[in-house]
Amino acid sequence: MRSGIVRLKTGDTVGWHTTGKNEESLVILHGSGEARIEGQPAHAFTAPAFVYIPPATRHNVANMGSEPLEYVYVVAPANAQPSEMQPH
Repeated sequence: MRSGIVRLKTGDTVGWHTTGKNEESLVILHGSGEARIEGQPAHAFTAPAFVYIPPATRHNVANMGSEPLEYVYVVAPANAQPSEMQPH
């Protein structure tokens, strides 16, 4: 499992990517934007919000607001049992 924080300026995106076999959760702390998940309509959000990205899914996050977008991401193995997760 890993996590971090992302800050995007107005109009910026993180770029299309995938987390492979891992699932990803986004905790939106500040601002507004869109979660763009391949094969689905764009999902607009405004803080506070939570966004789930399934494993093996190309996705992108865009700041669509007039102020910085800030969120925490958490990437973890999909369907992992507690004994399979690494201690931190």
